[in-house]
Amino acid sequence: MKDELQKMAQLFNMTTDQVINHDGKVPKEVIIEDKTAVEQMRLIQQLDEDDKQTIFKLIDKMLTNKKFKEFFQNNVAAL
Repeated sequence: MKDELQKMAQLFNMTTDQVINHDGKVPKEVIIEDKTAVEQMRLIQQLDEDDKQTIFKLIDKMLTNKKFKEFFQNNVAAL
């Protein structure tokens, strides 16, 4: 039970005391931009498999676009 309580507290960015003595207020929304890269990955790993795959496909697409733009800029600038 202790491990589950700690995981729940982490998930909602709360202390275990705040979870135990919850006042009924809904925890504020998780904003991924405010998290470190490690925390972002931990949050992503909690998603359903389909949602994870969607995120990873978006990242791949963005990286491909970035590499293409860099390639284009480097090679067109050389002409």
